[in-house]
Amino acid sequence: MHLVIQNLINALLLGGFYSAVAVGFSLVWGVMNVINLAHGAMIMLGAYTTFWLFHLFGLDPFLSIPISMLFLFCFGFGLQKFIINLVVRAPVFMVLILTFGVEIAIMNVCTMLWTANYRSVNPSYAGTGLELGGIIVPYMRIAIFVIALLLTFGLYLFLNRTKTGNAIKATGLDKEAAELMGVDIGRIYAITFAVSAALAGAAGSMMVTTSAVNPYSGGAYTFIAALIVCLGGLGNIMGVVAGAFVVAFAQTLGSYLVSPGLKMFISFVLLVIILSVRPQGIMGKKFFAEVKH
Repeated sequence: MHLVIQNLINALLLGGFYSAVAVGFSLVWGVMNVINLAHGAMIMLGAYTTFWLFHLFGLDPFLSIPISMLFLFCFGFGLQKFIINLVVRAPVFMVLILTFGVEIAIMNVCTMLWTANYRSVNPSYAGTGLELGGIIVPYMRIAIFVIALLLTFGLYLFLNRTKTGNAIKATGLDKEAAELMGVDIGRIYAITFAVSAALAGAAGSMMVTTSAVNPYSGGAYTFIAALIVCLGGLGNIMGVVAGAFVVAFAQTLGSYLVSPGLKMFISFVLLVIILSVRPQGIMGKKFFAEVKH
């Protein structure tokens, strides 16, 4: 019984982290209609940012999150404005090829700079946790869970309570109408991509505290993000959160009941089942943002 409860708690904490992994991916896909295959590489860059700040300066990994977010925000803004913006109106396949090329380029540059060795961050409190009746909840995973949900809620507030956020929602709903109302589509696209990259950077900073990273670690997170978005739907942020928790519980309980090697297979089976019943996903809408009437 204790083992079952432990796995349920682990799944809950993992779901919070997965929401941070996927919400930025969903934002770019829903607003720009761009499936960003470089999303995982950006998560990896956030992880390396935290690793080097910890290794060189002893900066606590959680205190490095704003720095990695700022770095990835600037990186994402420039990447979209000067590279991806050139093909953003092209067929989806061409954008896929470009973002895949960006991912390969990032991985190769990181390999040249830092080799392919695995690296991780281990602060002094890494092995500590909250113990309740034989159930252990690591403090780091609790912190990741809280920060991930705060970032997700912060994105929700940004989209619904700011002028720029409303412009992003309007662009996602009807690009031509937003442009007629004076919205600078190029600037909004760049900001949208930058915000997505910043969230990826934060996810990477949290990820490196619980698992090792190398230049090729990001690809798996791109697939997880795509899986969550398809499962939860592009309708709103809550859909992403719901999809993240469903995937986390499916993977954790599947690993416990069946086999750890089948966790991704179980997630895809669940995706097929849910999409067969509800093709738009759990909380899917036509576009990412939802206008309040």
